[in-house]
Amino acid sequence: MRLDPILTKANRLVRSGKYEAAIRTLEPEINRYHGSFHYYYLLGSSCLRIGDFGGALTYFRLAHETKRQEPLAILGLAALFFRRGETERAVDYYLDVLELNEKNRIAIKAMKVLRRQAGTDSFLSWIEAGKLPSLYPPIPFPGFSAKEKLGAFAVLLAVCIITFSCLVRFKVISNPFSPRGGRLGVAGSATALSLSREDRMAPVQTGGSYHYILTRVQALDVYEKALSQFTAYRDEAARINLNRILESNAAEGLKNRARIIISYMEAPGFDTFRRGDNVLYNDVIKDPLLYNEVHVIWRGIATNVVTSDTGTSFDFLVGYDTRKTLDGIVPVVFNNAIPLNPEQPLELLGRVIPLSAEGPIRMEGVALHQSGNL
Repeated sequence: MRLDPILTKANRLVRSGKYEAAIRTLEPEINRYHGSFHYYYLLGSSCLRIGDFGGALTYFRLAHETKRQEPLAILGLAALFFRRGETERAVDYYLDVLELNEKNRIAIKAMKVLRRQAGTDSFLSWIEAGKLPSLYPPIPFPGFSAKEKLGAFAVLLAVCIITFSCLVRFKVISNPFSPRGGRLGVAGSATALSLSREDRMAPVQTGGSYHYILTRVQALDVYEKALSQFTAYRDEAARINLNRILESNAAEGLKNRARIIISYMEAPGFDTFRRGDNVLYNDVIKDPLLYNEVHVIWRGIATNVVTSDTGTSFDFLVGYDTRKTLDGIVPVVFNNAIPLNPEQPLELLGRVIPLSAEGPIRMEGVALHQSGNL
């Protein structure tokens, strides 16, 4: 788990047995952590341990929908159906866990109990004896506090600097702090993203109609800048430069590598979004294609809210959170139903979708944050 301050605090409360305090900490932030597995899992675990089994079922299901291959949420669902006596469904869930991890201690123990006691009088007695919590999924370790990390960092810093410096100097490893270090391993290999000799010899093509016209030097510079930003985890800034390549006269080899980089990008959350790379509405509307599928955070007001089982849509009054100025109106769609108060300002994290080269735009909602502090 990333050391998000709210999730870390709630995690420590749960591990200390303060389940109701954890729920009070988490539930007001449901909009902020929409789509967060750890958020749903902590709430489900807390509800399970105070006997709120309906709440536990809701949050474990949300956690499972967020990460289908995560055993923790499946164990939570299995424990709930185990408690109900719906042993067939519980067995199905435990088998799913064992497919993901055949050595899972909790699933193995649960299957042994079910084989011995399911359908017998002793099954209910086993649950009433208070043994079911031994099958509850564990609470993940919350991570170290800032003070603990600082102490460890102070001890290891000198050793790390000397070690890495020697390894880099004698070329035992490549420099992990160079623009091409670190993240390239995630994207497969440096070769997949680095330009070939042929790409460098002919980075642009002639003929055709394009939104941007780049010179040979400009095309190479824009790509290298985007690659540097990507390896520094500045996905939104990199995406803007990659969009410039994709909408330009850049050669297909360059565009294909741009598409490879984009395929490894992930949607940010409020806790991971680089606000220094945030783009203003007035900039986006001037050149929508440049910001195609770039994530932004804007403040405003929601109007004409429509919520159904399949999603929530509204018109977003950008910049109107202070009720003084209105930058523009953007249609927003969430692919799932979300709670929303149209009377309060909100902070929206969304993906820009151009409707034409000249505008207007719409947005695909990722998450929103709404509180009195806004």
